[in-house]
Amino acid sequence: MSFINEVTKDLICKVVYFGPGLSGKTTNVQYIYENAKDDQRGALASLGAENERTLFFDFLPLSIGKLNSFNTRFHIYSIPGQTFYESSRHFILKGVDGIVFVIDSQEQRMDANIESWELLKKGLDQQGYDLDRVPLVFQYNKRDLPDTVSVAELEKTFNGAHRPFTESVASQGKGVMDTLQLITKLIVQDLKN
Repeated sequence: MSFINEVTKDLICKVVYFGPGLSGKTTNVQYIYENAKDDQRGALASLGAENERTLFFDFLPLSIGKLNSFNTRFHIYSIPGQTFYESSRHFILKGVDGIVFVIDSQEQRMDANIESWELLKKGLDQQGYDLDRVPLVFQYNKRDLPDTVSVAELEKTFNGAHRPFTESVASQGKGVMDTLQLITKLIVQDLKN
């Protein structure tokens, strides 16, 4: 749920990058941080372990300018993908305005993708969200690897509602900004409705 301050004319929207562990969520957020203009981005906050895996979340505030008369910012979060961090994911989903579901396209990661997709649906349901009404973009990541599942199969498995998707190689920055543009556009459209 967007935060609107009528006095200061601020509009803050929450975007959550969700997906299994090591799918590329943190890589997306880091790329956005590194490639956003200095005056558009805040500090990147990451709580990671020695192996660079996210423990609680990554957080990046990003200003996109004015929407009507409001200063509009997106607070971008990535959640830990490991299944034992369910309480963190549940907390971070609270107040979400849009979701990027990051899928690891490798064949051997399909079970982890499906488990994460089920956890997202469960988490949204527990928060009282209707998945069909939440702006969501699928990002099919790691498309550069040799053992990837076809986009057609990923669409069949995850995207029966025919939501927008991107193909990406987040480690190279490919598709990262396209994904961000898609989700912000969907959120803005949702706000206008």
